[in-house]
Amino acid sequence: MALDQAFTLDQIFSGAGMLALCGWIALALSPLRPALAQLIAARFVPIALGLAYAALLFRFWGEAAGGFGSLGDVGALFSHRGLLLAGWLHYLAFDLLVGAWEVREARRSGLPHLAVLPCLALTFLFGPIGFLTFLALRSVWLRGLSRRQGEPA
Repeated sequence: MALDQAFTLDQIFSGAGMLALCGWIALALSPLRPALAQLIAARFVPIALGLAYAALLFRFWGEAAGGFGSLGDVGALFSHRGLLLAGWLHYLAFDLLVGAWEVREARRSGLPHLAVLPCLALTFLFGPIGFLTFLALRSVWLRGLSRRQGEPA
């Protein structure tokens, strides 16, 4: 049975969104169970999304015109609903992986989790903007930390 016969594309879209949201909630609550949050957000959810992505590509790749050579080619490629959904799953998986990295990196740097939450929200909603915000926040935090450590007690 083909993927599109077992589930409609809209059902896959909805299920993937709910799954990704579970990963983001795990990251938001990660101070409670850091290892479990990383297992969910950096392993389980991205693997599930990646498998669905691969299945969609396998099923629909040959049906669509277009490619990656120009913006018009990408537009033609994503005009196919199955490949548009695959592209969306790609975003969901990779943004979540970036969010999981932000949480790990914040923990390693000693950055308070509450300070990271806005970055996670931005990464969830706007991907690279959240990533850049996190990098700026971490840089300010680490600079301040090195100044505090350099001061005499």
